[in-house]
Amino acid sequence: MGKFTEYKLPLKSMPEGTQEFHYHLGKPFFNNMESEDIHDADLEVSLQVDHKADLYAMRFSIDGTVTLICDRCLDDLEFPIDTEYAINVKYGEDYNDDSDDLLIIPESDNYLNVAYMIYDTVALSIPIKHVHPLGKCNRQMSQMLKKHRATAADEEEAELEDRLIDEMDNMAPEADNTPTDPRWDGLKKLAGDNTENSGEA
Repeated sequence: MGKFTEYKLPLKSMPEGTQEFHYHLGKPFFNNMESEDIHDADLEVSLQVDHKADLYAMRFSIDGTVTLICDRCLDDLEFPIDTEYAINVKYGEDYNDDSDDLLIIPESDNYLNVAYMIYDTVALSIPIKHVHPLGKCNRQMSQMLKKHRATAADEEEAELEDRLIDEMDNMAPEADNTPTDPRWDGLKKLAGDNTENSGEA
């Protein structure tokens, strides 16, 4: 028996009309999916399939909680899930999922396994950043993290200062000991004298 056998819908033998299917998702489901984010779950899935002619209109409703790891304190974080997903399925020559709302499957497929549709629906409803609400993180871990951040910030600031000092040293003009042309020196003196005289006037 395969890992996701219970999620196979017998489309070819499904009578016209509305059918309902129910699933419970726990830790084993997400372990089998090799999920890195979801460590546990308590989810109820309702799937309604409305079969008319050659079209199967599917609507998934998923409700419950998943257990994630808090990115800030690394403790368990329970996250509520309340989401829906709808898609139409029909038979065709080849598999085609280019459309967001229509899935075409080959005529040779008697079944459609919806396990991955369910998994994707849950995964897409979870935010990229997983953090406890303010004040709910593990205090000990939060303090250690703050201390680490402060130390890292101090080291980074000191490193930046050293780098800026080096750059300024490199940019400072070196003393120019090249001998100057005496004719230019004479002209500079004359210009200086004129400036002084105009100030006295």
